[in-house]
Parts: sequence; C-alpha cells; structure tokens
Amino acid sequence: MRTWLRRIRGAVGMGITWAAAWFAAGLVPRWVVGLDTDAPFPLVFAVLGFIAGVTFSGLLMLTEGRREFDRMSLRRFAGSGAVGGVLLTAFFAKLASLAWGDVLVIAPTFALACAGCAAGSLALARRADTRALPDVRSETAEAELAVGDKRKLL
Repeated sequence: MRTWLRRIRGAVGMGITWAAAWFAAGLVPRWVVGLDTDAPFPLVFAVLGFIAGVTFSGLLMLTEGRREFDRMSLRRFAGSGAVGGVLLTAFFAKLASLAWGDVLVIAPTFALACAGCAAGSLALARRADTRALPDVRSETAEAELAVGDKRKLL
C-alpha cells in the first residue's frame, strides 16, 4: 500500500511541476502578444500541464518500472513525454469537440511541449540525485573503529 501512495504522490508532484511550467508558458500569449480572452491562458495551460504531468508519470511507471534516473536515456524519456502529449491531445480533442484539422495542429504542439517538460524533469531529477547527501552511516561506522580494530580487507 505504501508503494502505491508514493507513486500517487510522485504523479501529483510531477503534475504540479508541469502545471507550473505550463502556467509560465501561458503567460507568454497574455503579456507578449497582448491576447485577452474569456478563459485566462495561464490557468488553462496550468490545468493541461497538470493532466499532462500525471499522464506522463503514469506512462513512466508502466514503461520504466523501477529503473533509476541515471540509467534512463534522455531520448526515451522525451519519447514517453511525447506519447503523453499525444494522449493529452486525444483527451483535449474529445473534451473540446475539436475537428480533425484542429487536432492535427494541436497534437505536435502538445507532443513537443510534453517532450520538453519530460527532458527538463529528467535533468532536474539527475541534478537532485547528484546533490543528495552522502550515506552517513557508512562513514560513522568506520569512524567508530579504532585504528588497530579495523578489519583487514583482501
């Protein structure tokens, strides 16, 4: 049961991280271009980013399993993100009742955005892995032994 709770917490964390990135991307049409709509772009993008992050996290659990971040390739990670973007397009197209022409325009955009977020997520995870604290237990176990009491290794 604890592993499922950890996985759900990780999926929600990934969704929140992606929502923050997509929220920032939603600010661009608002401030740079000056586009003002009924539904604010940053909030719409944040919701889509959250759904994309949770979808990507689910795909990652299914495809990569228990593999560590340093053993995952950036290309495969970004590919999983692109697949998540295509799934997000299908969800969004069904929800908004879009025509096929609109879906064909939105699909590559979502796939590229999700692939970029996935690559950024892996880069952040690898950076956090390298900054992790060293294992203190092994260092203190050696420090407790006196010089003459250390075991002789082969």
